[in-house]
Amino acid sequence: MSFIPSFGTDGVRGVAISEITPEYVLALGRAVGTVLGSPRLLIARDPRVSGPILEAAFSAGVAAVGVRVEQLGVVPTPTVALIARLENVPGVMITASHNKFSDNGVKVFAAGGRKLTDTDQELIESEVHKIMSGVTPSTSDVGVIIRRSDAVTLYVDHLVELFGEGSLAGLRIVVDSANGAMSQVAQLVLQRLGADVISMNDAPNGRNINDACGATSPQTLCDFVSGTGTGVSVDIGFAYDGDGDRLIAVDENGHVVDGDRLIALSVLDRREHNTLANNTVVVTVMSNLGFHQAMKQVGVNVVTTTVGDRYVLDAMEDGGFVIGGEQSGHIIHRDLATTGDGLLASIVLAQLVRRRQEKDGSKFSQLAGSIMQTFPQVLKNVKVAVRPTDVAKLLATEMAAEEAILGDNGRVLVRASGTEPLIRVMVEAPTAQLADEAANRLVAIAVNKCV
Repeated sequence: MSFIPSFGTDGVRGVAISEITPEYVLALGRAVGTVLGSPRLLIARDPRVSGPILEAAFSAGVAAVGVRVEQLGVVPTPTVALIARLENVPGVMITASHNKFSDNGVKVFAAGGRKLTDTDQELIESEVHKIMSGVTPSTSDVGVIIRRSDAVTLYVDHLVELFGEGSLAGLRIVVDSANGAMSQVAQLVLQRLGADVISMNDAPNGRNINDACGATSPQTLCDFVSGTGTGVSVDIGFAYDGDGDRLIAVDENGHVVDGDRLIALSVLDRREHNTLANNTVVVTVMSNLGFHQAMKQVGVNVVTTTVGDRYVLDAMEDGGFVIGGEQSGHIIHRDLATTGDGLLASIVLAQLVRRRQEKDGSKFSQLAGSIMQTFPQVLKNVKVAVRPTDVAKLLATEMAAEEAILGDNGRVLVRASGTEPLIRVMVEAPTAQLADEAANRLVAIAVNKCV
């Protein structure tokens, strides 16, 4: 095998079977079992068609180095993290998250439910290369592979116990599960919490995951919530991605509310209830300039990290902070979970909406609309054969020139994708036209220098 996948911002990911091959996943399983050194390991998957093949390959690799493998079946990623935390064992999720069904990948949690450190990832990658070159780990033990049927129950009961039966009574919620791992689970939890739930895109067939639905394509949810062809009145809509660790919301008028606004709402709600540790929130470089300005206006400190929820979590742990996330919808409540959990985050927001409705009649649209100003943002992707190691340095002069033009009313970000062979060019400006013009100039330069 000439091409060996490597860890990106959130595990390894690529085209299933041709890039994320069973042979590679078998080797990865051996490597993870060897490096992490735990006698047990959990494994789960989202419902995409390649999942059972890769689950079997990874399980075989781990068991081949003497580890007991416990297969959880199709469950959301935060379910794996939760059980890994409760039972202090490593966990693995076979998923390509928000990608199309033809992709797949592997996310790995260390014992305790945290994403791997950079050091652990490097050790695992080194071990994979050894194995793929013919040097296999030796062990006298052979592990067993068993099926567990309690994972969904553990996750559902945990969330219900955490927030309380009936805590969402009186709310009508629409959920879009992206035909992914949250199908059925989200509806079940929200109903047990007392909400009137309408569920959509909850019939996975292995190929329809993230297909014009879910957190990355919320238009169908928007149309439904706005009443297009339905006439159904709802309080809030939630869209998850394929593995359930990401959340995008829709207000009662059918307008999208992104991760920045959701995080900002949770920050101010926490401050009101004295649970905002150290008066600080953690976000990535992708968060809108308007978010930073809104936090500054209310006196909340903002710590900024590189893209990837594991970097957000690292910063939260280092500083003792409890709330953070990404514009894309990864939201971490560190005092409640060890990773992004789209369902947990949606319950927190739904409870906020319910409290405000009871207090002063405020609707979700009013809360989300007033929390911050969003600067027009343009994001363009440049496909490259090989990702440059430091694209920001390569385009530093041109980026500085654009930032000088925008001043305090805009910003520029150029970075390599952590999961795909792309260079991402992002510009925020007072108007969409100005942002688009600046982005186009940078794309032209990136094409010239990097493609």
